[in-house]
Amino acid sequence: MKRLLALCITITLFACKEEPKIDYALFSGKIENPANKVVTIFNGREKVKEITLNEEGTFADTLKVETGYYTLSHGRESSAIYLSPGDNIKMSLNTKEFDETISYSGEGSENSNFLASKYLADEKANLDVVKVFSMEEADFLAKMEEIKSSKLELLNNTENLDNEFKALEKKNIEYEYYADLLNYKSYHSYYAKKADFKPSEDFMKLFDSVDFNNKKDYEMLDNYKRLLQAHYSNKISDSDNPSEVFENINNNTFPALKEDLANRLRYNIAPNNEHNEAYYNGLIAMSTDEKYKEDITTKYNKVKKLAKGMPSPEFVEYENHKGGTTSLEDLKGKYVYVDVWATWCGPCIREIPSLKEVEKQFHGKNIAFVSTSIDKASAHNTWVQMVKDKELGGIQLMADKDWNSKFVQEYAIEGIPRFILIDPDGNIVSADAPRPSNPKLVEMFNELKI
Repeated sequence: MKRLLALCITITLFACKEEPKIDYALFSGKIENPANKVVTIFNGREKVKEITLNEEGTFADTLKVETGYYTLSHGRESSAIYLSPGDNIKMSLNTKEFDETISYSGEGSENSNFLASKYLADEKANLDVVKVFSMEEADFLAKMEEIKSSKLELLNNTENLDNEFKALEKKNIEYEYYADLLNYKSYHSYYAKKADFKPSEDFMKLFDSVDFNNKKDYEMLDNYKRLLQAHYSNKISDSDNPSEVFENINNNTFPALKEDLANRLRYNIAPNNEHNEAYYNGLIAMSTDEKYKEDITTKYNKVKKLAKGMPSPEFVEYENHKGGTTSLEDLKGKYVYVDVWATWCGPCIREIPSLKEVEKQFHGKNIAFVSTSIDKASAHNTWVQMVKDKELGGIQLMADKDWNSKFVQEYAIEGIPRFILIDPDGNIVSADAPRPSNPKLVEMFNELKI
């Protein structure tokens, strides 16, 4: 009897034992023409795992995951995937046609296949951003509705999608729509050349139903991240009292958004921003990253020295394309318009025709046009040849240490092209002057009676 009782207890214990929780997905595949030896899986910016390919380009591994969106990266390409614990997904890919060939099979693969097909559809649509955002308000809204409807149709017509994934994708499409609407004001102003453009009240009322403080959606959906960051960035830039907006954000939003906003807005601390102090204090309050705070403080202190009328940082003995060297001191007595550029910089090259026109218009006037390349030393010959091929005028110089040049560093230059105007006494007129393609540059020159 005792043996029978013990056996029953043992059976009961085994029967009640909790099934082990699966917290991983199986992920395998093969890459034709691999770009390198690894496939990397990211969750946002966080690296989940780096998987090594074998000689045949195949791989297999387990990924500890929670249900959600991830990014697969190989070489310089990447693709969105959707993973859940218990998935057993096999990927195939030929890097010669990355987006056209990436596909998935196995348990849980349907969701990732949808993301791949959605991206490919976007790529094939090849939306003309300039044309669309130049449209008048009613036409623009109709176009955005059309795009949203086509994506929802693709989603609804795709079979075997996970219900939770489908609900998230509907939200993602909706948030993408609102993010594009939010960009209309600035994009239309730029592309349609309407400096003071503002959307109608009815247009802005479309945002009344949007929740701008949903922590869960922010963690899950990239388009919601884009929407929130643009929303709060616009509120700050449009305000006459940005300190008040920063205070509201710091008191009423969640940490992940504040950290991301701090990183996004660091570039707004710039010479022509009249609210630099408000930005500096607001960003310091937003971030918990001590290295970030140290870097932003260094930049803020640099920018304070770049106000109108302050002595300009100098460049000394930069190589002159025509031979010898040139220093800023050599140009005293003239206004100096400096174009900081590089041969690899597309936006810089697009400014060249406009720069030539402005140079021609002010030829013989009391101004020197200086183009300073920040190409690496290894690209010296490329610089020499491009100056010749494009028949660049003015004074063509090459900085001594590319991005680390003292002049570039002291002007707090983090992106190019950048244009600087210095007066005949060597003092700053504008540390971030209008581009040659901007009519405001000629207006500035005329106001200075150059």
